[in-house]
Amino acid sequence: MTANLKRKRQRPPINRAHPPGRQWFLPIVASVVLLAGIWVLRSANPMAGLAQDDSEVVRSLHVDVLRTIPHDTTAYTQGLLWWRGKLYESTGQYGASTLRRVDPDTGLVEQRLDIAPGYFGEGLALVDEQLVQLTWKAQRAFVYELDDFTAIGTHRYIGEGWGLCHDGTRLIMSDGSDTLVFRDPSSFTAIGSVRVTLRGLPQSNLNELECVDDVVYANIWQHDEIVRVDPTSGRVTDHIDAAGLLTADEARGTDVLNGIAYNANAGTFYLTGKLWPKMFEVSFVD
Repeated sequence: MTANLKRKRQRPPINRAHPPGRQWFLPIVASVVLLAGIWVLRSANPMAGLAQDDSEVVRSLHVDVLRTIPHDTTAYTQGLLWWRGKLYESTGQYGASTLRRVDPDTGLVEQRLDIAPGYFGEGLALVDEQLVQLTWKAQRAFVYELDDFTAIGTHRYIGEGWGLCHDGTRLIMSDGSDTLVFRDPSSFTAIGSVRVTLRGLPQSNLNELECVDDVVYANIWQHDEIVRVDPTSGRVTDHIDAAGLLTADEARGTDVLNGIAYNANAGTFYLTGKLWPKMFEVSFVD
């Protein structure tokens, strides 16, 4: 009995090659080190290890100024377009809204129509030798003859009017949100819409519009920024930095960037702003 009991109480032999506890301790340490390494990499580059969708890549462009043109500092520019060597401008403010024809070489206002004081002029588009001018809150779009600004009709719509352009088939309209509305150019009836996104997020404050071929350029209200939008998907493909066009002295007493017109003959753009002393003929470059 005594010998058997002693044998039962003997400790099992110690395996010196694998000390107790190390079998589970080493894998945990390795896991911690691996996770720490991944965290460091992700901190340095949040996109590390993630597949990037090329469709969300947005080009960054800036403005290359080709020449400067004088601009009427009383013009609260809301809409701008180029046609056959002339600029057509819609200006806002109650009691001061106008429709103008401007010489793009001198900035001289060649023709002007004062809008009734109860209307705040907004975006401007050209459809079949007729100008269509939006109003801000009156839910009216006025139609004029191109040559002499004779009023020939009025369209009605629901909501606010901000920017307007014609892509050759339909009118495209903004209201300050992230939505562009497509309209029939004859009846002004809404025939569709698209939500605009920048890198997958809604892009609001879409203001003055310019249709160029099959894309839309829109300035972002209260920012010196312009975006190029694919109207089929609503995706912003290009972001254009338009800051610094005016000097600090020139910018005193002015308001925000507003007004984009495309010169199809030269392949250049005209940019200006509300109450700006200058207009700029520019190109957009990498």
